[in-house]
Amino acid sequence: MNFPSKLVEEAVGEITKLPGIGKKTALRLALFLLKQDENFTVSLAAALLNLRTGTHYCQICHNIADAPVCKLCVDHYRDKTTICVVEEATDILAIENTAQYKGQYHVLGGIISPLEGISPTDLHIDTLLARLQSGEVKEIILAFRATMEGDTTAFYITKKVKELNLKITTLARGVPVGSELEYTDEVTLGRSIVGRINYEV
Repeated sequence: MNFPSKLVEEAVGEITKLPGIGKKTALRLALFLLKQDENFTVSLAAALLNLRTGTHYCQICHNIADAPVCKLCVDHYRDKTTICVVEEATDILAIENTAQYKGQYHVLGGIISPLEGISPTDLHIDTLLARLQSGEVKEIILAFRATMEGDTTAFYITKKVKELNLKITTLARGVPVGSELEYTDEVTLGRSIVGRINYEV
């Protein structure tokens, strides 16, 4: 690809390092920035720099935060007896958007995946166990993806907390609302049958 200037080429090279952005999109973004008022680019650069230098990971749950402890952990109205264990901070955003959960969270920072070289020691499992030792927590929700790695991680944590006499739950898995059985994969449909619930009128 021929670039109109070396500076544009350098900008495109940096933008393409972002996930899901190819050279054409990067060039379009670079040219868009060139057309904007200089203050726009300065504000964008400052926001990105602040994001990188000012963002913390919560000392308690490992969520993304602006301070050493995130706003969810300091919220006195949240249920301290329940912890929802998730893979990444983005999972917290998804769950919070449902407005159905008012407990606390714990971000593992990934899931156990031997093929990718991720072992339990690479995750925030030790800090989870330390939180559970307090005795205040009564239930943990294992909210992982429905894959072999997710199930492996859930099994590992379950074995680790077995002695703590906690209620251990996982997300319900089944047929999505509005879908047709004909097009539902066998694993999902099978789990829906096994985990069937009472029908209430």
